[in-house]
Amino acid sequence: MKEDKQLLVITHLSQLLDFVTGIGGFIVPLVLWLTKKDEIFGMDVHGKAILNFRISMFIYLLLCIPLILFLGLGILGFIAIGIFYLIFPIINAIKASNDEAPNYPLSIQFLK
Repeated sequence: MKEDKQLLVITHLSQLLDFVTGIGGFIVPLVLWLTKKDEIFGMDVHGKAILNFRISMFIYLLLCIPLILFLGLGILGFIAIGIFYLIFPIINAIKASNDEAPNYPLSIQFLK
């Protein structure tokens, strides 16, 4: 296994592709994790953290849809999730470059 901090950073930052392509922010980290998890030191941990975060945020987005009808709370949820989508990939990319473990709050641990 080799160490490649740059690929870990790119994997975290690739989530921002959602703002450009719509779905690329899920597909690119998934493909990188599936293809490199056995080759790159730390890719398995970082990839699972990213995918758990992405799946969790998708579930939270689905929960916000009916909340729009209830006093518009879903709109606040959409805004909060949008901020999470923007900030936490950047924070965790910096952590990856410093050899720190990723931390995505409110993530449900689907992949362990």
